[in-house]
Amino acid sequence: MKKHSNSENSRQADIVTLKDGITALLKAYRLQGKLNEVTVVSSWERIMGKAVALKTQEIYISQGKLFVRLSSAPLKHELVMAKTRVLEIINAEVGEKVIQEVVFL
Repeated sequence: MKKHSNSENSRQADIVTLKDGITALLKAYRLQGKLNEVTVVSSWERIMGKAVALKTQEIYISQGKLFVRLSSAPLKHELVMAKTRVLEIINAEVGEKVIQEVVFL
């Protein structure tokens, strides 16, 4: 029977979970903010629902502002009235304050 060497035990001390490793990598390369922005854009349909997504022509983020171009004037008016709620829902989805303002075009 082989005896476990001390080097294996010291190696286990260096073990990091995959989640922690990816988080550290994103932090080191300053990519977390961009990843959060991509998450917001890609999950727009899930956040706002299929009806809103079907009337959304374009969605992009620039300098902390989410720009949404809609094809329906009544929907645009309704979303402008609920702008703060939309902002809360979006930031809650990501888990941090990624978007400071929502602009409906």
